[in-house]
Amino acid sequence: MSPALAFSTGNTLALLCWLALALSLFVAPMRAWTWRTTSLIVPALLAIAYVVLIVAGWGRTPDGGFGSIGQVRALFADDAALTAGWLHYLAFDLFVGTWIARTGLSEAVHPLLLVPCLALAFLFGPAGLLLFLALRLVLARKGDVQ
Repeated sequence: MSPALAFSTGNTLALLCWLALALSLFVAPMRAWTWRTTSLIVPALLAIAYVVLIVAGWGRTPDGGFGSIGQVRALFADDAALTAGWLHYLAFDLFVGTWIARTGLSEAVHPLLLVPCLALAFLFGPAGLLLFLALRLVLARKGDVQ
């Protein structure tokens, strides 16, 4: 699998999943299928591509590693490693986005309040998670969430 193909395919799959996830906040009948797809099927496919790219690129960047920012920069100089890192983001952010949607709806958080959390999780990962955790804290203090 070429890094370019993995990158393009991963981006397309993730984008479609994020759109379905946002729509599922408002369309209950599609939730079970969407949540299974966005928390299991697509993250698993992205994880498989991740592993393939890591194995294919293993040892290509002898100065690469995780001990310093310079080593990480060297590691990601290889397209296979860079794409694997990107797929890592896509898989985990999508998994977290699904958790946000499921948890939010199960705690009766209005879907319109969840949309910004999902948008931030899609674009900036941890920022969306942080917004959702803050929202839960505020709603819990008001007594609107368990």
